[in-house]
Amino acid sequence: MELGDLLFSVVNVARKLGVDAETALRSAADKFIARFERVQLLATQRGIDVARSDLAQLDALWNDAKRDLDA
Repeated sequence: MELGDLLFSVVNVARKLGVDAETALRSAADKFIARFERVQLLATQRGIDVARSDLAQLDALWNDAKRDLDA
């Protein structure tokens, strides 16, 4: 129930800022998916097994994906 209240509040803030909350969420989800797919591609290209990678290695892949896609 508290999570619902929080989500309702965030949508209300978006409305006051003139932002369509659904569009903003969809855009953020699309960006996440693109980055995640890029991480998978980079891992494959580099011969990295994502399932066996530690957090530092995954963070490095994520940062590389962000850099590649945000450039």
